[in-house]
Amino acid sequence: MELLIVNHRDPFHPKAGGAEHDLYETARRLVKRGVEVTWLSEEVKGRPKEEELDGIKLMRRGNELTLHLYAPLEARKHEVVMDSIAHAVPFLSFLTNDCTFAKIHHVHQEVVKHELNPLMAFAVRQAEKLSKHYRKVVVPSNATKRDAVAMLRIPEERITVIPEGIDLDKYRPGDKSEEPFILWLHRAKKYKNPFKAIEAFELARAMGLKKDVKLVMAGGGDLEPQLREEVKKHDGVVYLGKVSEEEKLKLLRSAWLFLSTSFIEGWGLSVLEASASGTPTIAFAVGGLNDVIRDGVNGWLVKYGDIQGMARKIVEVFSDEGALKRAWESSRREAEKYSWDRTAEEFYQYLKKMEC
Repeated sequence: MELLIVNHRDPFHPKAGGAEHDLYETARRLVKRGVEVTWLSEEVKGRPKEEELDGIKLMRRGNELTLHLYAPLEARKHEVVMDSIAHAVPFLSFLTNDCTFAKIHHVHQEVVKHELNPLMAFAVRQAEKLSKHYRKVVVPSNATKRDAVAMLRIPEERITVIPEGIDLDKYRPGDKSEEPFILWLHRAKKYKNPFKAIEAFELARAMGLKKDVKLVMAGGGDLEPQLREEVKKHDGVVYLGKVSEEEKLKLLRSAWLFLSTSFIEGWGLSVLEASASGTPTIAFAVGGLNDVIRDGVNGWLVKYGDIQGMARKIVEVFSDEGALKRAWESSRREAEKYSWDRTAEEFYQYLKKMEC
């Protein structure tokens, strides 16, 4: 079997994120199952146009815009094609290869309203709706499936849910810090709502949260300069910016509680990483987080936008240290339900059953 993956970025791209991590972990395991995998993405400065990574052939052509022209041309040369729609606009490889399916990481209809100017947001939203022309679609969660049906008008029977996984060897529990802290570790982007985390933390303090509890924020992105300025106004809040992978693992293991303030999450990889590290999450009940978080087991969900509700939940969690410590243990057990091997096997079976 031979598969072409089309995605804007590959693992070496400086802006590679969760989507690229998902594709890489799945692709390298498909290679071990005998699938010949090629990954087409935009060019990366300082990297060759072609190289190999763990058996995956990386092919780089064009830029963010012109890759959409290269995709259909390359697609016709391959047996099966997966258009990875990680950045809203589909590649439309089905125009030249009938054996094409889409992997929709999350639906962007609401996100682009906050990330782009009104005219560009309108154009991207219309382009994303072209996803309804794919005959087969894979999504990571039931929530994303519902969004794809409601917002993109993709017929439900075309969609298959294949949950993403977690590296359970890499993400594992460790010793908690002596001084309690809440961790917000995400990209500093508008849809991640970093300033809402600060607002919820300050409200929790006003409601009686112990003064020794700190809020530690980490992650680079567009809002990094504004975030650095904002934290200067708040005692007990620290912003570390972009951190190394080693520091990320240390933070996830030592944090007492993880915080997610995103208004959209197709899956919720960061929450799963925290859970595997023995750290429960308080999050808004949006998208895939409804699938990933079991209330009271590996976290707690609050209604989206309810900052007071989030603050109350923070105070409640830290008021019952026994329950919090039990959640540290149950968080890991919940994460153990997910693995990249299982994800890859489901993908492999999906590819074998494809009728083109």
